[in-house]
Amino acid sequence: MSLRSNDHRWGAVAKLFHWIVALGILVNGVWGLLMTGMSPSMSKITVYALHKSIGLTILALFALRLAWRLYDGAPEDEPMPRWQRIVAHLTHVLLYGFILAMPLSGWLFNSLHGYPLQWFKLFNLPALAAKNEDLARIAHGVHEWLFYLLLLVLIGHVGAALKHHFFDQDNVLRRMLPFARVRQNKLQG
Repeated sequence: MSLRSNDHRWGAVAKLFHWIVALGILVNGVWGLLMTGMSPSMSKITVYALHKSIGLTILALFALRLAWRLYDGAPEDEPMPRWQRIVAHLTHVLLYGFILAMPLSGWLFNSLHGYPLQWFKLFNLPALAAKNEDLARIAHGVHEWLFYLLLLVLIGHVGAALKHHFFDQDNVLRRMLPFARVRQNKLQG
């Protein structure tokens, strides 16, 4: 498998970024939902700190993914109706926007609360804004809504990939799976 993408499939680096970011979002989303019900304790502080560190890691990996995408490019679109291609591209724009906005909104929320933001207890990141409890409540709501909107778009993204794989039997999903072989007959036709 090539590190770089070609006209027919994603390269190993693009796949690695895709699946690591996807796994990070899944883990941190579940983690975020579970942690809100915890009663105040040192464990809760530790869980929140881990959630923030994972979110910052996703943000950094996403920035690297964007840089790689600009450098590497993308395979040609699979043959499909024009409306599906437009929806697919719009979905990717929305996913990228939400993946960027989620950790930034969490960082802003944390800053507005006046909490220090550490990355795995290794170093502190600067606040994005001065402490403001009224704005912090709004930022928290935005952070939560962004998660639900991201989840909605992700469900559509996964659903479309599965539809292409099982019903259309094309290479849309296959070319992003780590060890799947792209069907040659679809590439030539």
